[in-house]
Order: sequence, then structure tokens, then C-alpha cells
Amino acid sequence: MTEALIVATARSPIGRANKGTLTELRPDDMSAQIIRALMAKVPQLKADDVEDLMMGCGQPAGEAGFNIARVVAVLAGLDNVPGVTVNRYCSSSLQTIRMAAHAIKAGEGDCFIAAGVETVSRYASGASDIAPNAIFKPSGARTKARAAGGQGVWSAAAGLADMYIAMGQTAENVRELEGVTRLEMDAFGARSQQRAVANQENGFFDREISPLTLPNGTVISKDDGPRAGTTAEGLAGLKPV
Repeated sequence: MTEALIVATARSPIGRANKGTLTELRPDDMSAQIIRALMAKVPQLKADDVEDLMMGCGQPAGEAGFNIARVVAVLAGLDNVPGVTVNRYCSSSLQTIRMAAHAIKAGEGDCFIAAGVETVSRYASGASDIAPNAIFKPSGARTKARAAGGQGVWSAAAGLADMYIAMGQTAENVRELEGVTRLEMDAFGARSQQRAVANQENGFFDREISPLTLPNGTVISKDDGPRAGTTAEGLAGLKPV
């Protein structure tokens, strides 16, 4: 069986939700820049060598709609390459890597682009999850009651699980179940920020980031997330979501 290998990678800088450096850049335009940067890393690879562009997207609507994978292929100059948009929420792009590996091992082709895009900076421009099934209302009410507090340690309830529970509420349930304290989380968060800042300053992330050019010509080459001066004491003063 043919082995599947990753021969080149590229990623954009990471912005912030509804704010930050990337609010002026559409997800399709952003992705096209990164795909072009990826192709440039393998100059011997031609557009016609690519069998398919597989793109993961958890909210494939609005500016990320219209089968964004195919839109990106055209914008990136890969006009003859088909595209498929894949939704497995937070692991959507991981799923495209899995699909590409399967296709290569099955002999369907030799070269695939596995990618992912999620532009939380511009969610106001369209989202896909807007019509939940009413059958989940009781489980949703259970989640809402837990969010208000005083429900004790989480345990599996009878009936349907809350299909639409937010990631933050899931994290809170896991925190209760595993007994993780606010103090521990603040310490972990501060340590994570401090390490991220240190590695951003020493250039560790430069090797993996492909800079983005905004419509006004500004070039973005750093992640927005790392915040210098973050301390556990400072985090302790933040109100929980």
C-alpha cells in the first residue's frame, strides 16, 4: 500500500474573535494567500498535479459559503482543481488530512491539498448554525440551568444530550467532573501565555507562519493571541464567561 506523506505546510497568523488584525480579510481571500504560499514551497509541483483541495470549515456559510474549497482553488490559481468543503467542527481540517491520506493509500491520486479555515474575526458576515431542532429544547434548558449554578457535579442525564451545548459550557462540565480549580486554570493560562510570548519574541513561530497581506497593503506576520505581561494574578481578576 502506498504511504501518504506531508511534504509542505503553511499557516496564517492567528487573529482574534470579532477584533484584531484580520477583521478586514475575507476567509476565501485569506485561504488563497496561504495556498499560494504552500504551493511556492514545492516549486516542482504544478497545479495540474493536484487531484483535489479539501478544506475543513466549521461554519461554511456567508463569506465561507459556496463550497469555499472550490472558491479558494480558483482564487489561488488552481482553476482545474476541484474542491470539497468538510465539516467536523473543531477537527474539520484534521479530517481533510485523514481524507487525503485515505485517498492516496487507496490509489485515487498522488497529490492532495488538505486545509482548513475559520474566520471568527468576521462571523458577523454569516453563519450556518441558525435553526436548531426543537426536540433538543429540554436538554438545552438543562444546560442553561447548569450555567446558572447550584446543580452539583455534572453527570450524564437521561434523554437526549444537548446537541447545541457551547464549548465553554462543556469545558465547565469537565472542570467540575475532574475537579480542576480556578487557581490551577489561571496558573496554566498564565504559563501558556508567557511561553507563547517568549517563543514569539525568539522567532520560534516564524518558521510556520506565512504572512498575510491585508486589502490596505499591511502585512501581518504575527499571531494576535500572545499577550506580554500576563500573570496568574491578573487572570484571577477576570470575570468568568
